[in-house]
Amino acid sequence: MDDELFRIREKRRMELEEKMKHERIKGTVENIDEMHFQEFIATHPNVVVDFWAEWCGPCRRIAPIMDELATEFYGKVTFAKCNTDDNRRLATQFNIDAIPAMMIFSNGQLVDRIIGAYPKEAIKEKIVRKFRLD
Repeated sequence: MDDELFRIREKRRMELEEKMKHERIKGTVENIDEMHFQEFIATHPNVVVDFWAEWCGPCRRIAPIMDELATEFYGKVTFAKCNTDDNRRLATQFNIDAIPAMMIFSNGQLVDRIIGAYPKEAIKEKIVRKFRLD
């Protein structure tokens, strides 16, 4: 009985891992933290990081926009989100005193920031300009 339960759990785990791989392929917003931040922005040439917090209403309005942009810009721009309450050192490092705050990185360097809950088209326009995606 234990072997059968183990096989069922293992099969389910593998199915979930495969599903997660496919979701990333479509273009998703990755969760990042202090431990993986530098590696993340160094690994991807064009990155937009949304700094947010659970208690922030405007942050919740931006989240679906980031999901849409991650899908639209798949293969050109990588999107991530970083909870400022859980990653205070990063928030301090980038002088984030208002959220949502989207930091735009090119080749590991901060090149621009968007502070506040802007409409999707305004955010998209800034990304297109910064990364020259016309």
